[in-house]
Parts: sequence; structure tokens; C-alpha cells
Amino acid sequence: MSTTLEPQPDVEATTSDTATERLRLTMAACKLSFNWFGTTKSLSDDQKATVADSFGADREVLSAGKRLLNTKHPAWKNVSSLKSRMNSYWKGETLPFPLPGVRLIRQDGIEGFNDRMLSFEAELSEAVESLDEVYGQLKDSACQRLGQLFNASDYPASLVGLFSVFWTFPSIEVPDYMRRLRPDLYRQEADRVARRFDEALEMAETAFVDELHHLVEHLTERLTGEDDGKPKVFRDTAVTNLHDFFDRFRRLNVRSNEDLDSLVDACQQIVSGRTAQSLRENRLVRDTVASELQEVGGRLDNLLVDRPRRNLIRKAR
Repeated sequence: MSTTLEPQPDVEATTSDTATERLRLTMAACKLSFNWFGTTKSLSDDQKATVADSFGADREVLSAGKRLLNTKHPAWKNVSSLKSRMNSYWKGETLPFPLPGVRLIRQDGIEGFNDRMLSFEAELSEAVESLDEVYGQLKDSACQRLGQLFNASDYPASLVGLFSVFWTFPSIEVPDYMRRLRPDLYRQEADRVARRFDEALEMAETAFVDELHHLVEHLTERLTGEDDGKPKVFRDTAVTNLHDFFDRFRRLNVRSNEDLDSLVDACQQIVSGRTAQSLRENRLVRDTVASELQEVGGRLDNLLVDRPRRNLIRKAR
């Protein structure tokens, strides 16, 4: 799939090094979408009438559907999990943007993202082929479970080709030809794009703060809480998820908020070298880490209240 990008906006690298400009200069739009075979279907009017009669209800106020296939079958769950993994990967490699279905990806990360998505695409193709091999069994099972609601026309001959993923890198900048044809409209649209990037920066900060706050709060609660006088049990992910966050923050952060940068540094130092097992086994270490994380949590609370509103500032200009 092509990753060719259109030229960047007229923002020179020599202009004031603001976070919004860094975002526009280093990021590109990225969109992920799916075509997916649906497993539910509304009942026909005749079927709804039958159901309504059995309850003595008016079919006009009845909404009813049927599940075409057993979504708990391992082959189906394998296909569904791939969709979740692809979506999670996309979100993990990108920042939010105020356009539906669009996020921002680092330009220098596009090649790696494209390679990983191609690998996902191949994996999806194999998973769908495996699902298609048991498709006949799933239809037979559906026929038995649905009874008179079963309709063979609801089922395609094969599932191959009915599941696909698409990723694109759409332009979100004002086309340069508009500058020549309609300078007034160009300025209007350019200002709209600038506001979107201001909002995107705020959305990114908010997402980082919210995620770190949740991770710190969860680990602190696990470290300080007790069940029947004993320390609460917690999974390794309570710690590893924090380290994953640090990696993603360093990769996607555009240095827009010094307070947030400082808190991430502080939190990383607190858990540096600490494993979930060491926190379980050493009460002193656990109490120390919990106390220091509580302090970070308090500072995060303040940051949640005081986070900037760049889009409002720009609108007031």
C-alpha cells in the first residue's frame, strides 16, 4: 500500500519552535478502517409478527434480531482478535486528531507501521481461510439453533473476501492550489486546520495525562490495599503497562507540556528496576514505591484540572 504523502504545509522549519508546529512538521494523518462480515441480522416483518404474537405485542414497537453464527467458536474468535489487535496497534502508534477516524502518526514511523499492517493483513487472510474451512459446520449449527428463523439466503457461499483492513494517509492540509484561486478561502481553511492541530495537541496531552493517572492510581491501589489483612494480589501488567506507556510517550511526545514531561520522568524513576515480583516480595520497597506514586498521583490530579485550552485561546484571537 502506498505511503506517499502530500507536501507539508507552509510552515517553515525556521519558524518559532512551538509544540503545535512540531506536531504539524513531524506527523501525518493515518486512518484505519475495516470491511467485516456482520453476524447479526434483523428479523423479517413476518418473523417479527410471529414473535410479537407470541407475546401479545404490537410488532411495530418490537425490535428483534438473530445471530447468524456462533461467535464463540475458536476460528471466529481468532479473526475477531486480529481486528482488536490491529486497532490497538494503530492507536498505540498514533495520537488523537479531531476528525472522525483520523489519528496522527510520526512521519518517520510510517514505514514500520505499513510493514506491520501488511503482516497483519496476511495474518487476517490466513485466519479467514481457516474460518471458511469450518464455515459449513457453523451454518449447520446455526440452522439447528435458529430453527424457523434460519434463512439460507442470509449466508454467503464463502467468507473469503468478506474481511479486510485498509489503512491510508489522507491529506489534512489545505491544498496549495486554493491559495492561488481563492486566497481568502485559503486563509479561512488554513486557520481551521491550525485550530485542529491546536486541539490535537490538547487531546494528546489529555490522553497521556488520563492514561498515566489511571496506571498510577491502579498500581498505587494494588500496592496499598489489603484483602483480609494481606497485601492485594496484582498482575505483572500493573507494572509492565507503565513501562509500555513510557516507551510510547517518548516516541510520540512533542514536548508540549513541561509539567507532564517532569511527571513522566518522576514516575519512570520510581518504578525503574522494579519488577512486579520484587514489589510482591519486599514490603519496604512496596511501601516506598506506593508513597512516591501517591505523590505523583496528586500532581497528576492538579494537572487534570489545570491542563491548557489552546483551542479556546486561538478562537479568542
